[in-house]
Amino acid sequence: MHLNIDHRTDYAFSEPQRRLVQLLRMTPVNFAAQTVMNWHIDVDCDARLRSHRDGFGNRVTMLYIDGPVENVALTVSGEVLTDDRSGMVEDAPEPLPAQAFLRATPLSRADDAIRTFAADVASAKSDPLERMHLLMQRLLEQIRFEPTLDAVERDAATAFAANKGVCQDHAHIFCAAARSMGIPARYISGHLFRRDGAEEQEASHAWAEAYLPDIGWTGFDPANGIGPDDAYIRVACGLDYRDAAPVAGLRIGGGDESLSVDVRVTQAQRQSQN
Repeated sequence: MHLNIDHRTDYAFSEPQRRLVQLLRMTPVNFAAQTVMNWHIDVDCDARLRSHRDGFGNRVTMLYIDGPVENVALTVSGEVLTDDRSGMVEDAPEPLPAQAFLRATPLSRADDAIRTFAADVASAKSDPLERMHLLMQRLLEQIRFEPTLDAVERDAATAFAANKGVCQDHAHIFCAAARSMGIPARYISGHLFRRDGAEEQEASHAWAEAYLPDIGWTGFDPANGIGPDDAYIRVACGLDYRDAAPVAGLRIGGGDESLSVDVRVTQAQRQSQN
């Protein structure tokens, strides 16, 4: 599939800021299931951009803005060719061994309830791939998806106890449960093309990947109950949301900050006409 992405982030400050430093994980990398044709990061003010790869293999761009600044508009856009590989992640940058993704974090730590839930899944299926598919389906059934919830920093145990959450919650719970079974799992951030025609979205999407014997890293989207296909654009990975968040940073200056995000994922015009 030939997909276009337009991701705009607007910052507004009640007082002029002396300096802004932002870490952007907003540039996807090439691997077997996706090819980045072009990608641009634009800022509506004088800014310095420096790119590198982090310890997870993500493309990271550091954004530096010297003030005084009261408003900033950050626009990320590009084109990606995607292929349906049944969720399998092949030829992606992998600087870390899979076992590194067995480590729990404050956002993805399993409590007794999640461990019990995972043990029930493990007892039902012996094959690791079948276990992960069952885990995904049971999370879809048990954790009600509420995309309006604003709780990206909520931990897995809290979301599991509430029986509801956003896609970040589903990904955190999946990682916590998979790791409790001894299966490495990681958090993924990216974009999802909505086949129902909903082009405009309020945020990026999130799902998870598990490392399976004889298969390798494979994606699972427990918020939708499917494996990632050619409608998915994979951008960043990590142990949890904080490792893969599209934007993180700091500012020097007082006052309050407001933030708005608009994401638009569409098919290329030529493809949609065919």
